[in-house]
Amino acid sequence: MPTCDTCGNDYDKTFTVTRADVTGTYDSFECAVQGMAPVCAHCSCRILGHGVEVDNTIYCCAHCARAAGRPEVTDRAEHH
Repeated sequence: MPTCDTCGNDYDKTFTVTRADVTGTYDSFECAVQGMAPVCAHCSCRILGHGVEVDNTIYCCAHCARAAGRPEVTDRAEHH
């Protein structure tokens, strides 16, 4: 039986996830998130949405990007 890359569980209903050139085998979405989701460079939470990327560094939100010294990142588009 295939084995989950995160928890090691032998399970007949595993699935694979591919992101760019990385592929993993998982027994649940929870394990897939732990194995594949990027981590915020400021608070270390798993990023499940789009996140905010600045100069190849990814943050979970604009607040974390600002806290890490990127004051130009905002949560809202400027309206003129």
